[in-house]
Amino acid sequence: MSRRRQIYEGKAKILYEGPEPGTLIQYFKDDATAFNAEKKGTINGKGVINNRISEHVFTRLANIGIPTHFIRRLNMREQLIRQVEIIPLEVVVRNVAAGSLCKRLGLEEGEPLPHSLIEYYYKDDGLGDPLVAEEHIACFNWASQEEMQDMAAMAIRINDFIAGMFAAVDIRLVDFKLEFGRLWDGDYARVILADEISPDGCRLWDMNSGEKLDKDRFRRDLGGEEEAYQEVARRLGVLQNDDNAPGEVLDLSAHRGRMRGVPKKK
Repeated sequence: MSRRRQIYEGKAKILYEGPEPGTLIQYFKDDATAFNAEKKGTINGKGVINNRISEHVFTRLANIGIPTHFIRRLNMREQLIRQVEIIPLEVVVRNVAAGSLCKRLGLEEGEPLPHSLIEYYYKDDGLGDPLVAEEHIACFNWASQEEMQDMAAMAIRINDFIAGMFAAVDIRLVDFKLEFGRLWDGDYARVILADEISPDGCRLWDMNSGEKLDKDRFRRDLGGEEEAYQEVARRLGVLQNDDNAPGEVLDLSAHRGRMRGVPKKK
């Protein structure tokens, strides 16, 4: 096997030089981090499942006209993507109060918001990815006004679509993170969706039980991270036999009891 040139390594993915100019290979790792990498661990098989889920979501978004960096899945852990210049902002869309929003504003977790809320965070691990206002973005020229309008419009449309997609399989989309990049063509650049959409960057709750099916299980030491990610993939219909995933639906509450040494209730 020829040695590939690594372009970048992040907390959850590695980017390698692609086979053609303007392309990259995105490799999904099993590494898990939380609280700006203060907490680190591994979720076995996470990279395989996130690759599948992100492929599924990006393909469906492309079908409704959302431009993305995704070209095709190469294997269990890798995708071929378009090379973009990442805009240094995390765009967070919130439908239900959770996470840092509750801490900042004293809201009760699980409280539905009056309408979907878009927040922007400056991508800088050293600063803890601080929340920023649109005035900061304009002042420091992180994105143009036109790019901001494009990102906001796409974020709202993506939210409407994937909230319905998850609701169809009894999953509540609480909030999620998006990243965008500039795809250059000569001197002209257009904004497209980049990064990934998976349980790593979404809060996903079971509509009936309220069970968390996302990385909050790792953040909060709830246990059952592997089963939660598998459950999301299974409901979306993206798991295949070659992914070595169990066929039955796993009981997350029972798993949590085993992790904590508590016998399962009869």
